[in-house]
Amino acid sequence: MAAGYKRKNIWFFHHYAVLPSMNGQIRPFNFGKMLKEHGYEATVFAASYLHHANRNVISDGRRCLFIDEEGVPFVFVNTPSSASGLGARIRNMASFYFGVMNVARDYAREHGKPDVIIASSPHPLTMIAGIRTAKKLKIPCVCEVRDLWPEAIFSFGKVKEHSFLGRILLAGEHWIYKNADRIIFTKEGDVDYLKERKWDAGQGGDIDLEKCHYINNGVDIEAFRQAITEERLADVALQDEKFKVVYVGSIRPVNEVGLLLDAAALLKEQRDIQFLIYGEGNQMEELQRRIAAEGLTNVTMKGYVERRFVPYILSQSSVNILNYSQAKYNWTRGNSSNKLFEYMASGKPIISTIKMGYCLLEKYQCGISLESSTPEELARAILKVRDLPHGKYEEMGKNAQRGAADFDYKALAAKLMAVIEGL
Repeated sequence: MAAGYKRKNIWFFHHYAVLPSMNGQIRPFNFGKMLKEHGYEATVFAASYLHHANRNVISDGRRCLFIDEEGVPFVFVNTPSSASGLGARIRNMASFYFGVMNVARDYAREHGKPDVIIASSPHPLTMIAGIRTAKKLKIPCVCEVRDLWPEAIFSFGKVKEHSFLGRILLAGEHWIYKNADRIIFTKEGDVDYLKERKWDAGQGGDIDLEKCHYINNGVDIEAFRQAITEERLADVALQDEKFKVVYVGSIRPVNEVGLLLDAAALLKEQRDIQFLIYGEGNQMEELQRRIAAEGLTNVTMKGYVERRFVPYILSQSSVNILNYSQAKYNWTRGNSSNKLFEYMASGKPIISTIKMGYCLLEKYQCGISLESSTPEELARAILKVRDLPHGKYEEMGKNAQRGAADFDYKALAAKLMAVIEGL
């Protein structure tokens, strides 16, 4: 156990948490593994329906399923599918909210109560469940804010901020921040949101900014490097000598993968450039039709790929693309995408199709951020990286790896332990 820390039992409430063998959020597992190495105990409570894989790990009527993988116990709470639309997603969230409180109560009777609960968003019900459970157990609750809800809902236009529902959502959000013993934001600038709302004590509000902390997402560098060596994808396109422009992620409107096709159309005459797009989503067929109709032989849609192959894919690229919608999200406060840190760990230059606040590409000089997100600007950025002198290209890749080291889960776990011990 590291000096200065004493053994504690930590519970994570995280709706979308999964084990490394599954597709989804592995941040709680990574933290649990690192905390265990420092003498802590960690248990993760998650939903049984795996949103990113569209399957349920519980096939019968049992309330929960216990799985211990690599010494990090997971308690999967039985929840219904969220796949059939908004109503199903709301039912899934509500089911986890009530289910995790009931399962946690019984789990505490059998295994003893924890010292701290860490309850994570994006949806606020998990954080409310964490606060309520912690109050009953008379322990502190740390709320981890990964996405600012309801701001994200407002930005999509699904709910108006000044509507009756919008005001209720804001009141609930404020209650969470007020009642959390500590708040962890995954984006560096998210604390600015409290100031914009004038909820901070400095402007007469009731939230002390001293209880706010910044711990971004990250990457397990040791596991990432091991996967590059041991989990090689048999894909001849990755062995090609061409300049490989790689995107790995969802193929959905918010990711605007169509922009890559627009840039590819402008670069059709550049025979040494090949776009490789890995992932799946509801725009796959539409984009494949475009590729065929426009004769984009310089674009290949690779489809779904297992997570274990992602480190190798990224390591074989020439440049990796962070592709997002500029209009459908507020990027002024930074980025907490897991993909960003995997891109950095791969040691390859990065092009972001959006300009973010608190930009890590600028901080570590490891890539290019586009100002206006046009196909022409993206095409120019790709050519710029391709045409870099060899030494400058290598330096950009090394900068990316140095930046990734600051977001290795070992470093992030040390920050989390400091928050826990500060309670």
